[in-house]
Amino acid sequence: MRILGVASASAALTLGLAGNALACNISEFKAVAKCDGTKGVISVTDKDPSGVKAKVSVFLQSNGADAKLVGEQEVEGTREGVTIDFSEDWKPNATYRVHVKAGNQVDEDIKPNLVTGSEACKSEETTPPATPSPSDKPSKPAEEPSKPAESPEPSESESSTPAASAGENTPSPAGDSNLAETGSSSNTGAIAGIAAALVAAGAGVMYALRRRGAANGR
Repeated sequence: MRILGVASASAALTLGLAGNALACNISEFKAVAKCDGTKGVISVTDKDPSGVKAKVSVFLQSNGADAKLVGEQEVEGTREGVTIDFSEDWKPNATYRVHVKAGNQVDEDIKPNLVTGSEACKSEETTPPATPSPSDKPSKPAEEPSKPAESPEPSESESSTPAASAGENTPSPAGDSNLAETGSSSNTGAIAGIAAALVAAGAGVMYALRRRGAANGR
């Protein structure tokens, strides 16, 4: 009987220890603030091998009191751990209270409260386009050779001027000069005939005068 009693007590103790090992405990929950790209996230991980369903609530704290409820989610932990995320654009050095309610086993906050880091999540920076170096700039096309200036077309008044008027301002060739001044004009024959007639007439007059003088001398 004594042996049976000792065996029963040992079995009960073993079962009790096993039950305590499988029971959900607040120490199996962890909370961290991190960044998912440019967005802030509060992640809660449940490493409860018993798989008890737990309700997790996250509150933003202000002056030691709840300022707002960030969100609530349910989780069933595993030995490896299951993580749930709460989207929150958290500010640097902000404080959050994370409460866990798992059946009748856990109903308390994760201690200590979660305090975010000193730097917020960085926004995406738009990289300005690289400034092309002088060698990368497209070269200017070779300039076309300048075309000779076209001669201006004569105006209507100039093109319609009679050829005769142009000739008036143009010096005459040497052969076309006034022949009356040089004695070689085409009228030379007529002038010579007139001169001969005048000479003949003068000779006749002189002859007549001489005969008259002779007659008077007698």
